[in-house]
Amino acid sequence: MSTRIAVIGCGYFARYHLAAWTRLKANGAELAAVCDIDPAKAERAAAETGARAYTDLATMLAEVRPDLVDIATRMDTHLGLVRQCAEQQVAMIVQKPLAPTWADAVAIVETARRAGTFLAVHENFRYQAGMMRVGELLAADAIGAPNWARIAFRTGIDVYRNQPYFYDEERLVILDLGIHLLDLARVFMGEVDTVYCQTQRRNSRVRAEDTATILLEHTSGASSVVECTYEARRLPPAKAETFVEIEGTKGAILVDRQLQLALTSRDALSHEDLVPADFDYADPAAHVARQSVYETSAQILRAFQAGEAAATSGQDNLRTFALVEAAYRSAASGRAERP
Repeated sequence: MSTRIAVIGCGYFARYHLAAWTRLKANGAELAAVCDIDPAKAERAAAETGARAYTDLATMLAEVRPDLVDIATRMDTHLGLVRQCAEQQVAMIVQKPLAPTWADAVAIVETARRAGTFLAVHENFRYQAGMMRVGELLAADAIGAPNWARIAFRTGIDVYRNQPYFYDEERLVILDLGIHLLDLARVFMGEVDTVYCQTQRRNSRVRAEDTATILLEHTSGASSVVECTYEARRLPPAKAETFVEIEGTKGAILVDRQLQLALTSRDALSHEDLVPADFDYADPAAHVARQSVYETSAQILRAFQAGEAAATSGQDNLRTFALVEAAYRSAASGRAERP
């Protein structure tokens, strides 16, 4: 039996969501409808996918009756859309960040809980190919218990061209980008006791922080450093921007920006080339986005079809969002903060 999918929001990043659901037809996904307040965007997405186009969510929910909606809109719209879908008992995936504020993020999770509806967050960095490989090695105890990590995403890609509203956000790089890396820190190193953060505004045109350096103390006693910036100026161009280095009791893992993995395990060094055969050298960022969005969607679809909570459930994502909030509090106070 197929799962009827509706995508809400047909903007810049939604193209990856639409492509993922089209590809997941083999897994039982039926992309039945797309919805956007901009008729041109909705019609274009419908023409590309064969789905029905809507500009009104209530009409779309009533006529299509989707099993699962994928909300790929700006974060300030998420709470209202979640409330509307929850009223109709529709299962939901919500793009990260879950909301602009902690209060709204909690309200989203509580709305789904009270309605008894499935809620997952589209946290796709976990499902980048390189990050999935790191997870496999940690699960296999390849380096023993991890006790130190550096997780970084430092890019100079013009993120403002497709998302010009970034110039005026009150909170920027931690909430938009750092949230991904903080999520990886939780996944790889465990939950967090304290957060210490310093921020910078290196681009004078931007209202909020565009660079952050965050030190995490994990409940295990491990430490990790999370770095994120939209103002890097380094060469050569990267195949993937996410850099990870983890040290453990028996070895270390390093995944560099060229998708090369170095594994030191029990005093032996090995290497893996993580660049796939179909890698898009003309647009590396698009390739990484396509792959991770597809894999995220596949994982969430699998959980929904099995009647299970997604690994990136709303409740799980609140733990990551709490680190975001602690980072902002620390940057303001100059002290380490507890999430």
